[in-house]
Amino acid sequence: MSEPLTVAVLSQQNERVGEMTLPAEVFSGPVRRHLLYETVKMQMANRRAGTAKTKTRGFVSGGGKKPWRQKGTGRARAGSTRSPLWVGGATLFGPQPRDYSYRTPASARKSALRAALAAKAKAGKLLVLDKIELEAPKTKLMAQLVAGLEIDSALIVIPARDDTIERAARNLPTVKVLRAEGANVYDILRYDRLILTQDAVQALIGRLGS
Repeated sequence: MSEPLTVAVLSQQNERVGEMTLPAEVFSGPVRRHLLYETVKMQMANRRAGTAKTKTRGFVSGGGKKPWRQKGTGRARAGSTRSPLWVGGATLFGPQPRDYSYRTPASARKSALRAALAAKAKAGKLLVLDKIELEAPKTKLMAQLVAGLEIDSALIVIPARDDTIERAARNLPTVKVLRAEGANVYDILRYDRLILTQDAVQALIGRLGS
Protein backbone atom coordinates (compact mmCIF):
# COMPACT_ATOMS: atom_id res chain seq x y z
CA MET A 1 0.00 0.00 0.00
CA SER A 2 1.47 3.34 -1.06
CA GLU A 3 1.98 6.08 1.48
CA PRO A 4 0.39 9.55 1.20
CA LEU A 5 2.64 12.09 -0.46
CA THR A 6 3.58 15.30 1.34
CA VAL A 7 4.60 18.19 -0.91
CA ALA A 8 5.57 21.80 -0.34
CA VAL A 9 3.03 24.48 -1.19
CA LEU A 10 4.60 27.45 -2.98
CA SER A 11 3.46 30.97 -3.66
CA GLN A 12 3.52 32.60 -7.10
CA GLN A 13 6.83 34.13 -6.06
CA ASN A 14 8.32 30.64 -5.60
CA GLU A 15 8.37 30.92 -1.79
CA ARG A 16 7.37 28.06 0.47
CA VAL A 17 4.16 28.92 2.32
CA GLY A 18 3.21 25.53 3.72
CA GLU A 19 2.78 21.88 2.83
CA MET A 20 0.00 19.60 1.65
CA THR A 21 -0.64 15.88 1.96
CA LEU A 22 -1.76 14.22 -1.25
CA PRO A 23 -3.74 10.96 -1.01
CA ALA A 24 -1.89 7.85 -2.09
CA GLU A 25 -4.78 6.51 -4.18
CA VAL A 26 -4.53 9.52 -6.52
CA PHE A 27 -0.89 10.60 -6.44
CA SER A 28 1.18 7.64 -5.26
CA GLY A 29 -0.24 4.67 -7.14
CA PRO A 30 1.63 2.41 -9.57
CA VAL A 31 2.73 3.95 -12.88
CA ARG A 32 1.21 1.53 -15.36
CA ARG A 33 3.02 2.43 -18.55
CA HIS A 34 0.97 0.28 -20.89
CA LEU A 35 -2.23 1.85 -19.57
CA LEU A 36 -0.74 5.30 -20.19
CA TYR A 37 0.18 4.25 -23.73
CA GLU A 38 -3.30 2.93 -24.48
CA THR A 39 -4.95 6.08 -23.12
CA VAL A 40 -2.70 8.44 -25.09
CA LYS A 41 -3.32 6.37 -28.22
CA MET A 42 -7.06 6.70 -27.66
CA GLN A 43 -6.81 10.46 -27.18
CA MET A 44 -4.72 10.87 -30.33
CA ALA A 45 -7.17 8.75 -32.32
CA ASN A 46 -10.09 10.81 -31.04
CA ARG A 47 -8.38 13.99 -32.28
CA ARG A 48 -7.93 12.72 -35.84
CA ALA A 49 -10.05 14.57 -38.37
CA GLY A 50 -10.59 11.50 -40.55
CA THR A 51 -11.21 13.67 -43.63
CA ALA A 52 -8.69 12.09 -46.04
CA LYS A 53 -10.43 10.97 -49.22
CA THR A 54 -9.50 9.65 -52.65
CA LYS A 55 -11.79 9.42 -55.67
CA THR A 56 -13.18 6.07 -56.71
CA ARG A 57 -14.57 5.51 -60.22
CA GLY A 58 -17.90 6.90 -59.12
CA PHE A 59 -16.35 10.27 -58.30
CA VAL A 60 -13.98 10.81 -61.27
CA SER A 61 -15.57 12.90 -64.01
CA GLY A 62 -15.42 11.79 -67.64
CA GLY A 63 -14.72 8.36 -69.01
CA GLY A 64 -18.27 7.66 -70.06
CA LYS A 65 -17.38 6.63 -73.60
CA LYS A 66 -15.53 3.41 -74.42
CA PRO A 67 -12.09 4.51 -75.70
CA TRP A 68 -12.08 2.04 -78.64
CA ARG A 69 -14.02 -0.91 -79.83
CA GLN A 70 -13.77 -4.18 -77.97
CA LYS A 71 -12.06 -6.23 -80.67
CA GLY A 72 -9.85 -5.82 -83.69
CA THR A 73 -7.49 -3.04 -82.60
CA GLY A 74 -4.75 -5.24 -81.14
CA ARG A 75 -4.91 -3.32 -77.89
CA ALA A 76 -6.15 -4.49 -74.52
CA ARG A 77 -9.82 -4.18 -73.79
CA ALA A 78 -10.78 -0.85 -72.21
CA GLY A 79 -14.17 0.33 -71.06
CA SER A 80 -13.29 3.73 -69.60
CA THR A 81 -10.44 6.23 -69.50
CA ARG A 82 -11.09 6.56 -65.79
CA SER A 83 -9.97 3.03 -64.98
CA PRO A 84 -7.49 2.82 -62.08
CA LEU A 85 -4.95 1.57 -64.65
CA TRP A 86 -5.04 4.85 -66.58
CA VAL A 87 -3.36 8.18 -65.83
CA GLY A 88 -6.07 10.47 -64.49
CA GLY A 89 -8.13 7.49 -63.48
CA ALA A 90 -9.68 6.51 -60.18
CA THR A 91 -7.97 5.23 -57.04
CA LEU A 92 -8.75 1.82 -55.61
CA PHE A 93 -8.77 1.15 -51.87
CA GLY A 94 -7.65 4.66 -50.98
CA PRO A 95 -8.67 6.41 -47.75
CA GLN A 96 -12.27 7.48 -47.27
CA PRO A 97 -13.75 9.73 -44.57
CA ARG A 98 -14.07 7.80 -41.33
CA ASP A 99 -14.35 8.22 -37.60
CA TYR A 100 -11.20 7.02 -35.79
CA SER A 101 -12.49 7.68 -32.29
CA TYR A 102 -13.09 5.00 -29.70
CA ARG A 103 -13.44 4.82 -25.93
CA THR A 104 -11.66 2.80 -23.31
CA PRO A 105 -13.62 1.91 -20.14
CA ALA A 106 -14.19 4.76 -17.69
CA SER A 107 -12.37 2.85 -14.96
CA ALA A 108 -9.31 2.50 -17.22
CA ARG A 109 -9.34 6.21 -18.03
CA LYS A 110 -9.45 7.09 -14.33
CA SER A 111 -6.63 4.65 -13.56
CA ALA A 112 -4.53 6.11 -16.37
CA LEU A 113 -5.05 9.66 -15.07
CA ARG A 114 -4.01 8.55 -11.58
CA ALA A 115 -0.93 6.88 -13.09
CA ALA A 116 0.00 10.07 -14.97
CA LEU A 117 -0.28 12.14 -11.78
CA ALA A 118 1.78 9.57 -9.89
CA ALA A 119 4.43 9.60 -12.63
CA LYS A 120 4.86 13.37 -12.30
CA ALA A 121 4.93 13.18 -8.52
CA LYS A 122 7.55 10.39 -8.46
CA ALA A 123 9.71 12.26 -10.96
CA GLY A 124 9.64 15.42 -8.85
CA LYS A 125 7.83 17.28 -11.62
CA LEU A 126 4.75 18.19 -9.59
CA LEU A 127 4.35 21.67 -8.08
CA VAL A 128 1.52 22.83 -5.85
CA LEU A 129 0.79 26.56 -5.61
CA ASP A 130 -1.43 28.14 -2.98
CA LYS A 131 -3.20 30.14 -5.70
CA ILE A 132 -2.68 31.86 -9.04
CA GLU A 133 -3.79 35.46 -9.40
CA LEU A 134 -3.01 37.79 -12.30
CA GLU A 135 -3.86 41.47 -12.50
CA ALA A 136 -4.82 41.24 -16.16
CA PRO A 137 -5.01 38.62 -18.95
CA LYS A 138 -1.54 39.52 -20.22
CA THR A 139 0.88 37.01 -21.72
CA LYS A 140 3.75 38.91 -20.13
CA LEU A 141 2.37 38.33 -16.61
CA MET A 142 2.01 34.58 -17.15
CA ALA A 143 5.50 34.40 -18.66
CA GLN A 144 6.89 36.17 -15.59
CA LEU A 145 5.08 33.78 -13.26
CA VAL A 146 6.45 30.69 -15.04
CA ALA A 147 9.95 32.17 -15.24
CA GLY A 148 9.85 32.97 -11.52
CA LEU A 149 9.11 29.31 -10.82
CA GLU A 150 12.16 28.40 -12.96
CA ILE A 151 10.07 26.36 -15.36
CA ASP A 152 10.28 26.16 -19.16
CA SER A 153 7.39 23.83 -20.00
CA ALA A 154 4.32 23.39 -17.83
CA LEU A 155 0.71 22.29 -17.70
CA ILE A 156 -1.19 24.45 -15.23
CA VAL A 157 -4.37 23.00 -13.76
CA ILE A 158 -6.86 25.37 -12.15
CA PRO A 159 -10.05 24.38 -10.30
CA ALA A 160 -12.57 26.18 -12.51
CA ARG A 161 -12.96 28.66 -15.32
CA ASP A 162 -10.75 31.74 -15.03
CA ASP A 163 -10.65 33.82 -18.19
CA THR A 164 -7.76 35.95 -16.95
CA ILE A 165 -5.41 33.00 -16.41
CA GLU A 166 -6.54 31.08 -19.48
CA ARG A 167 -6.15 34.05 -21.83
CA ALA A 168 -2.77 34.97 -20.33
CA ALA A 169 -1.35 31.54 -21.20
CA ARG A 170 -2.95 31.22 -24.61
CA ASN A 171 0.00 32.61 -26.59
CA LEU A 172 2.74 30.79 -24.69
CA PRO A 173 3.76 27.71 -26.75
CA THR A 174 5.24 25.83 -23.79
CA VAL A 175 2.49 26.58 -21.27
CA LYS A 176 -1.08 25.31 -21.23
CA VAL A 177 -3.88 25.93 -18.76
CA LEU A 178 -6.62 23.37 -18.16
CA ARG A 179 -9.49 23.22 -15.73
CA ALA A 180 -9.46 20.27 -13.34
CA GLU A 181 -12.42 18.71 -15.13
CA GLY A 182 -10.41 18.67 -18.36
CA ALA A 183 -7.13 17.31 -16.99
CA ASN A 184 -6.05 14.39 -19.18
CA VAL A 185 -3.20 11.93 -19.58
CA TYR A 186 -1.90 13.27 -22.91
CA ASP A 187 -1.41 16.85 -21.73
CA ILE A 188 0.02 15.83 -18.34
CA LEU A 189 2.69 13.73 -20.05
CA ARG A 190 3.29 16.21 -22.87
CA TYR A 191 4.55 19.02 -20.65
CA ASP A 192 7.65 18.75 -18.47
CA ARG A 193 6.13 20.12 -15.24
CA LEU A 194 2.67 19.87 -13.74
CA ILE A 195 1.47 22.85 -11.71
CA LEU A 196 -1.62 22.48 -9.55
CA THR A 197 -3.28 25.02 -7.30
CA GLN A 198 -4.50 23.80 -3.93
CA ASP A 199 -8.11 24.07 -5.08
CA ALA A 200 -7.26 22.14 -8.25
CA VAL A 201 -5.76 19.35 -6.13
CA GLN A 202 -9.03 19.11 -4.20
CA ALA A 203 -10.99 19.04 -7.46
CA LEU A 204 -8.83 16.22 -8.82
CA ILE A 205 -9.20 14.27 -5.58
CA GLY A 206 -12.97 14.66 -5.84
CA ARG A 207 -12.84 13.45 -9.44
CA LEU A 208 -10.46 10.52 -8.99
CA GLY A 209 -10.83 9.49 -5.37
CA SER A 210 -12.78 6.42 -4.32
